[in-house]
Amino acid sequence: MIGLEVRARIRQLHYAEGWPVGTIATQLGLHHDTVEAALEDVPVASADRTAKPTVLGPYTDFIDVTLKAHPRLRATRLFHMVKARGYLGGYEQVKRYVRRVRPGPQAEAFLRRNTLLGEEAQVDWGSFGKVRVGRATRTLSCFVLVLGHARSRAMYARFFLGQTMECFLQGHVQAFEALGGVPRNLLYDNLKSVVLQRAGDIIHFHPRILEAAGHYHFVPKPCAPYRGNEKGKVERTIRYLRDSFFSARTFHGLDDVNRQLQRWVEEVAHQRRVPGDASGRTVAQALEAERPLLLPLPAHPLPTDVVRPAASGKTPYVRFDGNDYSIPEGLVRRPLTLVASSTTVRLLDGAVEVASHVRSWDKGAVVEDASHLAALARRKAHAHELRGRDLLRARCPHAEQLLQALTSRGDNLGNHTVKLLALADRYGSAETDAAIAETLARGALGPAAVAHVLDQRSRKRGAPPPLPLVLPDDPRVREQRVPQHSLNPYDALLGRDTEQVS
Repeated sequence: MIGLEVRARIRQLHYAEGWPVGTIATQLGLHHDTVEAALEDVPVASADRTAKPTVLGPYTDFIDVTLKAHPRLRATRLFHMVKARGYLGGYEQVKRYVRRVRPGPQAEAFLRRNTLLGEEAQVDWGSFGKVRVGRATRTLSCFVLVLGHARSRAMYARFFLGQTMECFLQGHVQAFEALGGVPRNLLYDNLKSVVLQRAGDIIHFHPRILEAAGHYHFVPKPCAPYRGNEKGKVERTIRYLRDSFFSARTFHGLDDVNRQLQRWVEEVAHQRRVPGDASGRTVAQALEAERPLLLPLPAHPLPTDVVRPAASGKTPYVRFDGNDYSIPEGLVRRPLTLVASSTTVRLLDGAVEVASHVRSWDKGAVVEDASHLAALARRKAHAHELRGRDLLRARCPHAEQLLQALTSRGDNLGNHTVKLLALADRYGSAETDAAIAETLARGALGPAAVAHVLDQRSRKRGAPPPLPLVLPDDPRVREQRVPQHSLNPYDALLGRDTEQVS
């Protein structure tokens, strides 16, 4: 807004001196809309002059009535409405008029919400940033429940790695057990974990929250849309928790921060004096007085585990939450049931538990039970043993006669096959086959005799002794087979380098 003195100066420069609007705006440091408004809006109407009609004049009554019914309607929409009714002017004129006559916002007053003891609690999530768990980035969120009676500040809070339905229900169950009872009504914001769809007063609740309400006998009550004041207690509690507990605090993992939080609630939050209580009671004492008026806990807590169908692919692993959990190899590609809590992942075949693992909150982790892979490794080893004999026969033709002689003697062919293949890898197939033929001629049977012949021939040639390959004990590593590649290209390169040096 500009003063009367500036308004008079604008009008004098325009009407008396003939300055255009743009020049006046530049010289006086004003917006051109302000200058135009000062030229059109005369504060005091002259008694002997008639107001000059404007193009917008016939439509101002329509604009006034429309704004009275819809105070937040935008000037652009009103412009198109009057234009459809014959208005030939521009948008700026409509905008200036709407700005002048639009009803101002009226401050809304709120009633103080008073509840009876044990009648209500308010529930919400608080977001506390991100945390690293191995290679994963998880959202650190705090479930908060605070009793709604004016003479109580009792609360329950617990951190979770996310805001899933599983975590939401776990927060309820743990809060009820910590408080020693259940409030009759729980007030929520319009969370997707509570409200799936809403049309006015018609609310479609999430089936899991209705299951919890039926189990604990409370009534879920969502706030009215855009009425955050209705759950002001829990919002103030989250702010108090953020400022008094979480700020500048260090912790090592989820369990550590929850232990610190529980101790802070007991030693700090619940040791405060209840505001407005003349007796000077603490929050903990107020909770003890309110606890008998809470609904009693049921005989068994509500199951909150994730339950979903699961199946593996070609490998004996089931994927859940970005991690792989092993199953017995005989259950590959069979439909199973996965049951996951915050600490454990279990796999069921019907009603029979076939696997149980500690839950990983990492991403891309492989959680294994050695017994699940042992049977698969034994079966693969047997198949590999048969393939090893075929490979030995293909590389060393005389090995067929040697294997038959060892079979008639009752020896373990698998062990002999592995050793003979190792000799073929070390000395070459042709050399090993010749050594086998020599041992057969001598009547000396077994890999030790073949190794002795190979070693003697190697010494006669003056070749360096071969270096043994040392592998770890893990059968999955030891049983890997790498194809042998020819080294002739490397020898050719070595010869070329020697020619260049000479």
